[in-house]
Amino acid sequence: MVHDVCIIGGGIVGLATARAVLEKRPGSSIVILEKEQGLAVHQTGHNSGVIHAGIYYAPGSLKAKLCREGAAAIKQFCCDNEIPYEQCGKLVVATNELEHNRLKDLAGRAKVNQIEIDWLDRDALREREPNVEGVAAVFVHATGIVDYTAVCRAIGAQLVAQSVEIELNTQVTDIRETSEAVTISAGERQWQAKQLIACAGLQSDRLARLAGLPIEHQIIPFRGEYFRLPASKSQLVKHLIYPVPDPALPFLGIHVTKMIDGSLTVGPNAVLGLAREGYPKSALSLRDMTEYLAFPGLWRLLWNNAGSAMSELRDSIWRKGYLEACRKYCPSLTLSDLQPMEAGIRAQAVMRDGRLEHDFLFLKTDRMLHVCNAPSPAATSSIPIGREIVDRCFGSP
Repeated sequence: MVHDVCIIGGGIVGLATARAVLEKRPGSSIVILEKEQGLAVHQTGHNSGVIHAGIYYAPGSLKAKLCREGAAAIKQFCCDNEIPYEQCGKLVVATNELEHNRLKDLAGRAKVNQIEIDWLDRDALREREPNVEGVAAVFVHATGIVDYTAVCRAIGAQLVAQSVEIELNTQVTDIRETSEAVTISAGERQWQAKQLIACAGLQSDRLARLAGLPIEHQIIPFRGEYFRLPASKSQLVKHLIYPVPDPALPFLGIHVTKMIDGSLTVGPNAVLGLAREGYPKSALSLRDMTEYLAFPGLWRLLWNNAGSAMSELRDSIWRKGYLEACRKYCPSLTLSDLQPMEAGIRAQAVMRDGRLEHDFLFLKTDRMLHVCNAPSPAATSSIPIGREIVDRCFGSP
């Protein structure tokens, strides 16, 4: 049998893409290949569960557009499928004059992006969140929280009900494209499809290389280390609490996040991972390390960001440093409040010149589309990202 579409990857982007194929071409025969025992095992299942509003992204950019559309789509999907979510809002908190000025710029960007915000001075911030310290804050109304693994389970069930085949425990070992079809192998098993879409996240560069595509980037794993706060601190804040991002740094910084189960977490930092899919701190993959240590882009990236890299590494090793980043805006936290929690790993595309790729990165042939970088907030934006991917494969309506 030749399927209409084969999708590699059972995370939220791959599942949303399958959903979008059926929207555009009802009745298509689709097979999804996932190497793990279940769906949403890696990035989707290890993120902080935030439904982002899109406050950070350049006005008019694709990221800003997809995030706004995606947030609305995820909330509607949850309503339609009885999946719990909460629109709790978030506070971006400035703790000094430099951050205060950056916060003003961020507020201006939010207004251009048509995102509803409230400006809070010190007194209004203290009234809203008595346990948070800052000179000013922006409250973002649309930010929410959800369990993205639950979203993936619901999408997966809907896809199966529409005759989509989901093959778990299936690691792709070979990809061959001809003018008629693409042949995908997993050991001795084979599938043929008229169109292949690879949404492989942490393995996306390897899948592209396996398909014979020339690539100028590599996926570098960045560990995001979190701590869970004790149940006694579950009422510490009512909203998500974020620092003002430093525009010179690629990540948003350590924040306090409400989870949909009612608990609170702090994190993540961003340190170089020693394994692409190794979540314990001691996890190490010689294959992964050998690959990225031989990649010139990594060394250029580290050279260009040496100060922040050392700071992140220090805070990873020294919990007191991590705590100080939290206490900057939440001073009541103590070292004993930082309880262990499994880390996440971000698939970051790094170019040969050391540049972090912050935008989408696609590689396309006649019968293949490889999603080589789906930048944060990919989970929030997943439903419109799926439609964007399908439009790129089959053309816009």
